[in-house]
Amino acid sequence: MIPIYAQEYDFSSCRVLAVDDIPLNLLLVKKMLARFNFQLDTASSGQEALDLVERSKPNLILLDLMMPGIDGFEVIRRLKANPETADIRIIILTALTSGEDVSKGFNMGANDYIMKPIIMERLLSSVVTQLTMYQNGKKQ
Repeated sequence: MIPIYAQEYDFSSCRVLAVDDIPLNLLLVKKMLARFNFQLDTASSGQEALDLVERSKPNLILLDLMMPGIDGFEVIRRLKANPETADIRIIILTALTSGEDVSKGFNMGANDYIMKPIIMERLLSSVVTQLTMYQNGKKQ
């Protein structure tokens, strides 16, 4: 169920990037978020995500941490180090469940941390919250 306050906002101007090296996970996220009217791009690696961020300027990134090559932590580090991308909201979606990994994600600049398997209501609530915060920040 989508939170009532989400109906106040039109997310059609928002761009979301989902990043995961497992195609089935990307498909699952796409299906879970299909009810929203935002533009959804996908990437299957950290490098592809960084390249897409340069071109498409997403407002929110749903980011897996465990990927070959450039992992999610490194993606966050690079995005937060660049003034042009430092404000992009990031939700981590990962199977890493240790307190150390959660702390590291938040300390690096993630806005939320969702552990797999993904509970749809948890993902929807987080996405609505982050996009609402993005839109509210844009109005100020």
